[in-house]
Amino acid sequence: MSVRANFKSLHKLLDYYLAYLKAIHEDDFFAKPEANVWSVSEVYSHVIWVNKTAAIATENCLNRTAHIKTNKPDWRVRLILFFGVFPPGKIKAPEAVAAKVERISLEDAANQIINLKRKLPALEADFKNFDTHYKIKHPRLGYLDAKNWLRFMVVHTKHHVKQL
Repeated sequence: MSVRANFKSLHKLLDYYLAYLKAIHEDDFFAKPEANVWSVSEVYSHVIWVNKTAAIATENCLNRTAHIKTNKPDWRVRLILFFGVFPPGKIKAPEAVAAKVERISLEDAANQIINLKRKLPALEADFKNFDTHYKIKHPRLGYLDAKNWLRFMVVHTKHHVKQL
């Protein structure tokens, strides 16, 4: 998928998240379906935090303040990014990532998504500086360049639509 297509997909996904906020009742937003399952509020918190972190990683790669690495991601990672889906089964968030999950309000979720969407055009414009050698390590997927981080944002955001 091209950079432009990934940005377009990410915008559509974030628009979906915004529309979902308008359709859900506040009680349902905060309700936990089961004891060890995130509420919709917590899913939003997670998706927003991961996307902000991935956007920073993408920006650092594009600004060439990342590590210089010449190796490609593992073949499994390349398959995930190519097909745009995680392997079947439940994937538990790394402890450091899960620790960032919190309950956020409907308004805060909407504002944070809008702020993220506002940053995307500048990030897209920075792709003129793209160099495959500048990479930042993802907790599970290894070193990713800017295009891979962008693709990860799309795959991850789409993955959590299922939880909603």
